[in-house]
Amino acid sequence: MRCSEAPSPNFNERTLPISMIVLHYTGMATAQEAFDRLRDPAAEVSCHYFVDEDGTITRLVPDDKRAWHAGRSHWRGVTDINSASIGIEIVNPGHDHGYRPFPEPQVEAVIRLVAHLKDMYEVTRGNVVGHSDIAPQRKRDPGELFPWHRLARLRLALPRPTKNLVDPMWGEAAFCLALERFGYDVGDRMAAIMAFQRRFRPEMIDGEMDAECRMILLALLLPRPQGDD
Repeated sequence: MRCSEAPSPNFNERTLPISMIVLHYTGMATAQEAFDRLRDPAAEVSCHYFVDEDGTITRLVPDDKRAWHAGRSHWRGVTDINSASIGIEIVNPGHDHGYRPFPEPQVEAVIRLVAHLKDMYEVTRGNVVGHSDIAPQRKRDPGELFPWHRLARLRLALPRPTKNLVDPMWGEAAFCLALERFGYDVGDRMAAIMAFQRRFRPEMIDGEMDAECRMILLALLLPRPQGDD
């Protein structure tokens, strides 16, 4: 994978094998501000890859090192997500600085990068996630404008189920148990539901469990054919 190099000092050693890819937005006013912060020793944050709006990819931390991008997070029983993941920062000002759609060159670059990493480390589609998926109480990125459907069409992420949906008629407690089984931290129920909606039903993010959310989650939990990662 061709990319430029701009090493960050903010990393340490992994304690787990790579099994996840985590997508972020930078969430700062400018790309340069975010880039500088990710390489500032005082900030103690970093990522493996930085994808600018023009599609330029820069590697800040080697894949075999533990970049500091996930913070306090949880996914499918893993709590040291920094050790288990590759972190990709996608330039976008985010919800606090003028959130906007991701430009096509940037989306294409992210797709190429995720495809390369997913294949190299045999990451399953269910472990290609957003920062909001692994830290729903704290984070909203990469947000509802990120085109997950583009990745899903290429089998780089899980798709939103749309066919043969059945409402399991779960109450909120049962829904949250199912959400936890899927992978989310449900310590804050509303935050977990909103994170799920942001990823799989982005046109309505209200934190309310409804029939459509129940149907989507049930379909995601149903067994997929062997080898369908």
